[in-house]
Amino acid sequence: MQQDLIFQPMGALAALTFFVLVLIPIRRFAAGFAGKITADDFKYGESANVPGSVSIPNRAYMNLLEMPVLFYVICLILFVSGRVDALFLNIAWIYVVLRALHTLVHITYNNVRHRLVFFALSNFTAIAMWALFFWPTVQKLN
Repeated sequence: MQQDLIFQPMGALAALTFFVLVLIPIRRFAAGFAGKITADDFKYGESANVPGSVSIPNRAYMNLLEMPVLFYVICLILFVSGRVDALFLNIAWIYVVLRALHTLVHITYNNVRHRLVFFALSNFTAIAMWALFFWPTVQKLN
């Protein structure tokens, strides 16, 4: 299999991260122009004065910089080791779709239960990628 195909889901997740990054100032400026916040509300991070619609994109962005780091790492390990195959590529795309759904819920109607389902499934997917990668090594120990 063409090893560089693993960069496609990585790029898609990076694009989602950049989209959410751009959403942060859009929501902040809109709230500022509407008089809902002032610059001082961000002096030490986000204060209690910042409405949820403004703070949620920032939290969604942080979410996209936390657990996905392990996704990016395993994808790079797969590429470097020449182990990208159809199974890993499909799991990588599943991970990206789940993270996109999690983010979509987060930045729109923000139902915590719905978000949790996509968050948990995406985490299990990342764990599966790591486990599948190291499974041959574990088998050699026996």
